[in-house]
Amino acid sequence: MLQKIEGIVIRTSNYGETNKIVTIFTREKGKLAFMARGAKKPNSRLSSVTQPFTHGSFLAHSGSGLGTLQQGEMLSSMRHIREDLMATAYAAYMAELLDKSTEEKQPNPYLYEFFEQSLHYLNEGYDAEILTNIFEMKMLQVIGLRPELSSCVNCGSQEGRFAFSIRENGLLCHRCFDIDPYLLPLSPAAVKLLRLFYFFDLSRLGSINVKEETKKELRAAISMYYDEYSGLYLKSRRFLDQMEKMQAMLGEKKDDD
Repeated sequence: MLQKIEGIVIRTSNYGETNKIVTIFTREKGKLAFMARGAKKPNSRLSSVTQPFTHGSFLAHSGSGLGTLQQGEMLSSMRHIREDLMATAYAAYMAELLDKSTEEKQPNPYLYEFFEQSLHYLNEGYDAEILTNIFEMKMLQVIGLRPELSSCVNCGSQEGRFAFSIRENGLLCHRCFDIDPYLLPLSPAAVKLLRLFYFFDLSRLGSINVKEETKKELRAAISMYYDEYSGLYLKSRRFLDQMEKMQAMLGEKKDDD
């Protein structure tokens, strides 16, 4: 059956000398994989539209097994993402997190819109670290994880100072700190942003300006939570961590000069 779909390329793998297997997260059908015959040839009409992060309209033949990609029209090349190494690293992490958190052929129009919007903001040059934090917090619900962020996980209080407890799966107020000796202290700004990222609508995102100290707090809390509960091992996350460390080192060296 021939079908027209809109989607974003989230993964490609080589198949033989000239072919690719392309995984596309689609608006209509969720995650789908297709054989793109000849797509590795530079002069192939499928070469450009099967690049990672390409947003396109595709014509594909699908059946009971692996479908075949017939043609595609690029809607957005996400040029900045593909030309900037750090942006590429963040986009690759988002794409792999989405890929590992979803099953094939499970439509989720909300998730598609969210992913497309996230890449659009990244392509527009918004703060990549914060966009990634928002993406991670929103993906928790897709994975089936629901930390308590609206009030203290132990007493229910919404007032006071808060810290993040990995063990207790949420925030603890200062009156309940003694419950978890390994809790992660957070500044009020970090607590506010964790809540905001988890609950708010990405389409309402305005200008982003977060202090470096707060970014470090967010990174630590989110990374520790994912490591403890998600069960995911993402190569792109390890690569991104290395890239961030290298970027920080270069920044420090530049300051010294």
